[in-house]
Amino acid sequence: MKYQNVREGEIKNKVAQDYFWIYDCTKEIGNIDFCVGMHQSQKGLAEQESLLWAEAKKGSSDIYKSIVQLILTIGKARTFDKYLPPTFLGAFDAEKIAFIPYNDIQEIFYLNDFNWNVTPSNYDTKEFKLIHEKVKTVIDNQALLFNFLKDDQEIKKFIKNNFTVSKFGLTKTKIDKNNFISVFNKWLQIVKPTIIMNWEMAKQKSIIEADFYLADLISSENQTLKEKLFVILKKDIYELDKRLNDMGMFDIIYTKFKDNQVAHTQFWNRYERPPKEEYWDYIVERRDLLVPQDVRERKGSFFTPQIWVELSQKYLADVLGVDWQDEYYIWDCAAGTGNLLAGLTNKYHIWASTLDKQDVEVMKDRIQNGANLLQDNVFQFDFLNDEFAPKSKGGKMPDNLYNIISHPEKRKKLVIYINPPYAEAGSTKQRAGTGKNKRKLTVENKVYQRYKELISKASNELFAQFLIRISQEIPNCKIGNFSKIKILQSANFSQFREVFRFKLKKIFLVPSHTFDNVSGKFPIGFFVWDGMYSEEFQEIEADVFDTFGKKIGVKSVFSLNRFIPLSSFGKEEPNGNGNTEYIGHFAARGNDFQNQNAVFIDNITKQWKGGGVHILISSKNLHKVAISFAVRHCIEATWLNDRDQFLHPNDGWQKDIEFQNDCLAFTLFHSQNRISSKEGTNHWIPFTEQEVNARAMFESNFMSKYIKGKLKPNGNGTLLEPEKIRTTPLDFSPEATSVFNAGLELWKYYHRQENCDVNASLYDIRVYFQGRNEAGKMNNKSADETYHQFMADLRKALKLLAQKIEPKVYEYAFLKQ
Repeated sequence: MKYQNVREGEIKNKVAQDYFWIYDCTKEIGNIDFCVGMHQSQKGLAEQESLLWAEAKKGSSDIYKSIVQLILTIGKARTFDKYLPPTFLGAFDAEKIAFIPYNDIQEIFYLNDFNWNVTPSNYDTKEFKLIHEKVKTVIDNQALLFNFLKDDQEIKKFIKNNFTVSKFGLTKTKIDKNNFISVFNKWLQIVKPTIIMNWEMAKQKSIIEADFYLADLISSENQTLKEKLFVILKKDIYELDKRLNDMGMFDIIYTKFKDNQVAHTQFWNRYERPPKEEYWDYIVERRDLLVPQDVRERKGSFFTPQIWVELSQKYLADVLGVDWQDEYYIWDCAAGTGNLLAGLTNKYHIWASTLDKQDVEVMKDRIQNGANLLQDNVFQFDFLNDEFAPKSKGGKMPDNLYNIISHPEKRKKLVIYINPPYAEAGSTKQRAGTGKNKRKLTVENKVYQRYKELISKASNELFAQFLIRISQEIPNCKIGNFSKIKILQSANFSQFREVFRFKLKKIFLVPSHTFDNVSGKFPIGFFVWDGMYSEEFQEIEADVFDTFGKKIGVKSVFSLNRFIPLSSFGKEEPNGNGNTEYIGHFAARGNDFQNQNAVFIDNITKQWKGGGVHILISSKNLHKVAISFAVRHCIEATWLNDRDQFLHPNDGWQKDIEFQNDCLAFTLFHSQNRISSKEGTNHWIPFTEQEVNARAMFESNFMSKYIKGKLKPNGNGTLLEPEKIRTTPLDFSPEATSVFNAGLELWKYYHRQENCDVNASLYDIRVYFQGRNEAGKMNNKSADETYHQFMADLRKALKLLAQKIEPKVYEYAFLKQ
């Protein structure tokens, strides 16, 4: 270890001296530990160019986690909006250093609906784990890792070759695919406000800031070099929406600057324009990264990764035949900039349409640069509003495509090939009251109004609107589409599945994080449908691929239209009468893994939030609630099972007493049991005062008496049906007993604390040792090592118990396998 027994601050100094002496390592950028930049001969003329932002650690550390911490630090402060990003990100400790190209991970910073407001150094947050999962494969494949002692010369050679120094100074910053987004973010702050434009009204007319930026960026001496862009910069004016009028003359809208172009000039003095020509097509094609999120969701401006484009075309060939491109016609009616059509060979059989006129211009510009499309087959068309009418009769659709759609035989050879927009009226955040409702995005179109009664709740999703219009108005065609698999599984799509009767011929599933601007962990599917067959979907074997396109198995996907959801389990229990003693409240939203965080137990005094199931818990239904709770939490949620639906079980569980008791033990000690003595009487202490050496009597001994069979009747019986009370103790399996033993040690340790609350629940004990942050949320760790070990023992025992319960989940049909 080169820097053994050296503090973190001194390690940074030594690394700077030993390897980066020729660069400026003095600049402080936000909370980033270590920054390497170019020296500037004249401060302030232009922004200093960064070469490396790095996380520093003393001793030996996990480089993966250090890079993830750095990413969270950058994302939390949005450092890339305030400073030009570096060529590399990195991390180092006392023995090693790693570099990773910034360009390989930059799209992580544009994740949709991601919570960046977490502590970057907290490795236990779900956000940390999500980013770790996303970047691990990138780091594996792209990071360069060096050992300071073994690779000293290699490190210096790498820095010399990749950290380019020119004259110890900087004139203008070059723009490439690595930094064009961050330059755009600065442009929004400095140049956009000086352009004469009502931006809100402009957005309604599909005019957005990104097109003005592209006009600026791909220009020389303030003259845009790509004529097919929607907006053109000509010296001190912008021309846009150029149209040929009835007299054969061009109508052009133009706008100017409020400040005689001063801010514009000063801004572009910092940067070298245009970028290298080799980057032009990439930057224009990735216009989607510059489109505002709400516009992206409505219009479908999302970039389909090339790996899945190629795989989808292989699957189409598998279903339609190797010569499908010559035998079938192809229409992408949500084309964006046309990247889904890359790789198709017969341009005479391809049509591409999009809502945005700007995207049409981008596609036509790409045609001039070699894209395999025909100019006349690329057109502006609002699929959710425009009627199918040919241009020869005043419509928007090319006559040759209209002739195919309107001909019963020809449309049997039409493939609608799309990655449609995904916006929905209400997401999880919106249902929880923490997000902005997007209903206007999905209901203000003609297709929604036309089919909302037919497909019910599915009409809230734009991709469902695309599919239902295709099936109803272009019958007998083929469809190849990307979308979430809720179309096959979700209860909200049950009515949709009854009327959308195209036969699903083939499907593959991939992780959602491989798509840009998609947050969360769930499967995205590519579906091949055949409209020549009419049947309601029941089940299919889906091929499953990992991040790199390697097939890792198959998954059975089922329609659950004819199954009863788990949410009904326990609802039939009577609510009791005035003598019933309620000990808690059980909440469960949804019936799938994505809603696991909304399955919990808390006090009856808590205000109920959101929809779903809400059940008051008593001795009569405690075991049944525990079963429902345990089966929802004993299996870890993954991207692949995220949409799997929990079902009402068969009757096998009723005779399996050990399974029932395992579920109770699991429920008592799980972190989603949020019972707190601060919110009312805690009836959930599973031990007696003597067992934990309590210094006073508990307010309630309900749970320990329930376990030992010592509860007394509370008057709920009748003369004809006396109340039945169990008088024998519950018999627990060895795995459940281990959980109780681990929990007992934790309780005993807590009760040795001077200021303990004698009635504390497991939740209260965790808060006591872990504390809360400034936002009031429980911290993930505690400084108390003894407590930390007790909790680790409890989690280990719970995990073993979960593994024991899991096979029963499938045996009793809580999940289909």
